Amino acid sequence: MVKPQYFGTDGIRGTAGTAPMSAEFVLQLGKAAGLVLGAESESRPTFVVGRDTRSSGPMLQSALVAGLLASGAEVVDLGVLPTPAIAFLTQKTGAQAGVVISASHNPAAENGIKFLSSQGTKLPEETELAIEALLNAEQLPSNGYGYSQITDGANLHEVYLQDLATSQSGLDLHGLKLVLDCANGAAYQVGPEIFRRLGAKVIALNVSPDGLNINAQAGSEYVRSHPQAFAALVQEHNADLGLAFDGDADRVILMDERGRLVDGDYMLAILADHLRAQYKLLGNAVVTTTMANGALVGFCQQRKLNLIETPVGDKYITEKLFNLSREDNAQSKLGLGGEQSGHVILFDAEHHTGDGLRSALFMLQVLHAHSGEKLSALTESIQKYPQVVASCVVAAKPDLKTIQPLEALLAELQQALPGLVRSNLRYSGTEPKFRLMLETDTRHTTAEVAEYAWNVCELVQRETGTPLGAPIEVLNVAEGGLIPRNTEA
Repeated sequence: MVKPQYFGTDGIRGTAGTAPMSAEFVLQLGKAAGLVLGAESESRPTFVVGRDTRSSGPMLQSALVAGLLASGAEVVDLGVLPTPAIAFLTQKTGAQAGVVISASHNPAAENGIKFLSSQGTKLPEETELAIEALLNAEQLPSNGYGYSQITDGANLHEVYLQDLATSQSGLDLHGLKLVLDCANGAAYQVGPEIFRRLGAKVIALNVSPDGLNINAQAGSEYVRSHPQAFAALVQEHNADLGLAFDGDADRVILMDERGRLVDGDYMLAILADHLRAQYKLLGNAVVTTTMANGALVGFCQQRKLNLIETPVGDKYITEKLFNLSREDNAQSKLGLGGEQSGHVILFDAEHHTGDGLRSALFMLQVLHAHSGEKLSALTESIQKYPQVVASCVVAAKPDLKTIQPLEALLAELQQALPGLVRSNLRYSGTEPKFRLMLETDTRHTTAEVAEYAWNVCELVQRETGTPLGAPIEVLNVAEGGLIPRNTEA
């Protein structure tokens, strides 16, 4: 089966200024995408385009928009706005497609382009292949509309804020103190605005983007890896909780008042309980990936919730939620799915992707419903199993099944960790990285599990010709924080 050459699991990504994130390539990409995605429109197609705060964003947006305009499409420029806001406004405005220029939680030097369907969802692979086929064509066809125009869509920011504000009827945040980490990213304006608008006292961090500081020691992924500093700030300000968003604000990680990390697994459990009590949980189900902690699995079994697991990737979660909406009476119900990373999807007719701000408001509504209780009280019934997620840079991505020494090490791991519950080995679909998840029952400590994660990553780097000393990170999923290499003999 033919696979896309440029499109990964989350659009096209790369180092800004070099192919495929060069102005020349993106100009051609805009023309090709405009022709393919606009082909089904009965009139001149409209694309909404937005970006995060990276310094390369305006350059890439200018090139992309030039290509779209040359294809005959009209363009609405949303400026800096979270990815989920662009997805929502694509559908809300009746646009033919949306485009997000962002590399999410990746460093500032990288950037990406993600196309969205008229429903605000990721494109099917066959559409991506059709766009790539035109990229390689010697001469692009014409759709007959000729060169088009661009309009300012800044007024649509308020449409998104109003949608957020009305998503939780009667939510009053007066009396709550929140610490927000906006990652110097796409939520740096709309994030503090929505919580203040609802009455909260907001201490806003990392809301001064300079084009280079997005995700730099900031945002949800940094908080997951280095939770101590954010926890200290939440406690220093005597805040009720902390909220950390990633660069494009489709993820959120919470920190309770005691300084304890509350990730996507916790949020899915808490939201499932709340929605089911209101008879609003679509299919009585929680949709998550094979990376979910066993504590979430046990929670769903205990509560008699249907747990549906998918491969890693939010597009698979969205597909399952679409299927559930067709099977169940979806009227007034919400589909619930997501990942540990804090990418939580609250699915209904107008929202088909994860939205960190919207997820945070839903969690605050749960707190509001449990008047007088703190966030820490809502997580007490969920005790996570020892689990680590390792990530390492690799120079190549050969089929893991062809790395013979890896098979022997995995067999050794099975013997050494008889309490191994699950494992997942894969390459990243957006970065040159290998990823590994290991989870055990309580017979083992997180340190023991981490030692084998380090061993596996070092072997994979060696067998892929990766230079010695290339980065390896092993994350303690249960408590947050990176686990260093045990150098003791």
